Amino acid sequence: MSTVLSAVAWPYANGPRHIGHVAGFGVPSDVFSRYMRMAGNDVLMVSGTDEHGTPILVAADAEGISARELADRNNRLIVEDLVALGLSYDLFTRTTTRNHYQVVQDMFVTVRDNGYMVEETTSGAISPSTGRTLPDRYIEGTCPICGAGGARGDQCDSCGNQLDPTDLIDPVSRINGETPEFIETSHWFLDLPALAGELGRWLDEREATGLWRPNVIRFSQNILGDIKPRAMSRDIDWGIPVPGWEDQPNKRLYVWFDAVIGYLSASIEWARRSGDPEAWRTWWNDPETLAYYFMGKDNIVFHSQIWPAEMIAQNGQGDKGGEPGRFGELTLPTEVVSSEFLTMEGKKFSSSKGVVIYVRDVLERYQPDALRYFISAAGPENQDSDFTWTDFVSRTNNELVAGWGNLVNRTAAMIAKNVGEIPAAGELEEIDRALLDQLREGFSTVGGLIEAHRQRAAITEIMRLVGEANAYVSRTEPFKMKAEEQRPRLLTVLHVLAQAVTDLNTMMSPFLPHSANEVEKALGGSRQIAPMPQIVEVEDLDGGPGYPIITGDYTDVPAWAHHPVGVGQTVTKPTGIFVKLDPKTAEQELERLEAAAEG
Repeated sequence: MSTVLSAVAWPYANGPRHIGHVAGFGVPSDVFSRYMRMAGNDVLMVSGTDEHGTPILVAADAEGISARELADRNNRLIVEDLVALGLSYDLFTRTTTRNHYQVVQDMFVTVRDNGYMVEETTSGAISPSTGRTLPDRYIEGTCPICGAGGARGDQCDSCGNQLDPTDLIDPVSRINGETPEFIETSHWFLDLPALAGELGRWLDEREATGLWRPNVIRFSQNILGDIKPRAMSRDIDWGIPVPGWEDQPNKRLYVWFDAVIGYLSASIEWARRSGDPEAWRTWWNDPETLAYYFMGKDNIVFHSQIWPAEMIAQNGQGDKGGEPGRFGELTLPTEVVSSEFLTMEGKKFSSSKGVVIYVRDVLERYQPDALRYFISAAGPENQDSDFTWTDFVSRTNNELVAGWGNLVNRTAAMIAKNVGEIPAAGELEEIDRALLDQLREGFSTVGGLIEAHRQRAAITEIMRLVGEANAYVSRTEPFKMKAEEQRPRLLTVLHVLAQAVTDLNTMMSPFLPHSANEVEKALGGSRQIAPMPQIVEVEDLDGGPGYPIITGDYTDVPAWAHHPVGVGQTVTKPTGIFVKLDPKTAEQELERLEAAAEG
């Protein structure tokens, strides 16, 4: 058994999340975590809503409410959506808890006292019309390195280089288009050059494993070439106060400094809520722990550079030395699992332009496992992919319904009609053994693919095995075995089919947890083989306002292995587990999109 940290990107709470977000961080992390639990590992899956930063203020101002009110509302929306999707967090919390504030401030103090925070006077951007500070990402211009337009003040997405707003050619505010004014201001900078040596050694070690996706490791190593100190405080009145600058209430820690520390603070909160306040150390202080970070590719830099640098600095392992703080020596990521981008009908997601499909809207009209299946089978695992309603309908009807759903329904229907319970097998023939052997081998093949974060290949292999089982039905033709002398053979074939469905359902359960529980019931089982998350209303551990969390008990899961089918389990006439979509669905959804874009 291994100890596994599943660290899932924190969705930003400036609005509801769309399917592109959950395709990058949500479904892939849940499939992996569910599988790793079934494989016998001790998994801690944590995340929460990221609630600080200027975008929250801008959105709140536009609605005439406070930043906290906006964060509260969107936190609840996001929590409800992620639970409906079946994401099995041990703890999904938020960055506005007092626990998180304390962990972040303690981390900052240790990093500063170890010498890796440097105070510098720099040029800061403000809005001439409002006097409010403009964050780096709210300033756009031409990239001075590659010449691309639309580069942000913190990074150019075209070439991937980190930038400062003053580097941009012809900078303008993304909020109102005005030219920002630059003033002198003091900030704390993370001394990345003093950490670059250790960062480089760690990345080289990660590359040597051959496990990281090539684009992630190459990008991470390339940005070390031009590494420079990075500001970790901001002139803003919404965020975590900077220790030592309590007399300057408009100085707050940079949202990305605090957000990545959320993985640690969420683990600590989980431990405190579990009754063993030190339990988190199992996942953070043991060098044998496997720590996987899931996100979209736009967040690679913060997880392969900024967060590891913060941990190295906290550990006192950079060029300036130092001593670990109260968190001890923190374990760096085993792998940064970054997905590419999901587009929609050939266009980049844009809420403002109506080019968006919110998770909530999909789940109100379609089954959650239909969305999970699409993301698993056609998502942006290692290259950009496109969501189209035509493809969604096609995959749901032709693969999920006609393939897997058909196998389950016909198997349960034949058993219900001919026996009423799962029969015992008679003497197996070669065709029976061939199918059962393939299924047993499937556990090793599919499990290995999931462990390697090749989920598209894994579910493709499962669907291949579904095809083999459907072909077995066609070759054996149990529906034609009417004569009494054929009954022993009929019972054996139905037993083999029940075993096939059981094995395939075990493999499917990390991908399709909702339907996995329904398939289990269809064959007379009584357990929930894919435990589901739940929303729990909690009080802040340190006296702050209460809030909803996502949590759950995921310990009672079947092992990732062949399990003999339950002979004698009662099987009744089944109802359809998957819903076939009307062919007009795609047309109707495209009309909705068009109306939203025009509105």
